[in-house]
Amino acid sequence: MGGGKRRSSSHHREGHPMAIYQSMQRVRFSSADGYKKFQVLFADVRRHLKPLPGFLHLTWWVHPDDPTWFNEVSFWTSKEALEDWHMTIYHKHAKAWAAQGAIMEDIITNFELKSTRLLRVCPCCSHVQDKTFDLDREQETLAEPCPQCQFHFPVMPETANSTAVFRDAVESPATLKDAAE
Repeated sequence: MGGGKRRSSSHHREGHPMAIYQSMQRVRFSSADGYKKFQVLFADVRRHLKPLPGFLHLTWWVHPDDPTWFNEVSFWTSKEALEDWHMTIYHKHAKAWAAQGAIMEDIITNFELKSTRLLRVCPCCSHVQDKTFDLDREQETLAEPCPQCQFHFPVMPETANSTAVFRDAVESPATLKDAAE
């Protein structure tokens, strides 16, 4: 990535307007103190991710059966968008810090999306909904109420500590209207 030129954050393929990439990390820290220090750095990560073209989603959680096993999943509009994140100054410094002893093990796996489905059973009217959706519009899709009774399903909000960070790649008509007002 030379000369300040940005790579495109979309890749078209048959059946999907963009290739969506998932990066999954399974992490073990060298000590509880290393994890506490990591949390300080990680809490700021949302400020660096949200402005990036191509960023969609990041979640971080502790494995329910092993409190020393941490999991991160992030979604991107392209492999290039994920690579752009890895090239940011913030990510480079955070990675260098982690490699100096905070992390004992980091298993990274990347996937390309083939399909997405949303299966919902309304707790109010029992309407069953099973539909495909575009992951680049996940937040818009999750905000949709039950089509039968208008029940609003719970949607996890973003967190200040960056364990949940979300953004749709495509602006919804409602978002564009709100921005115009």
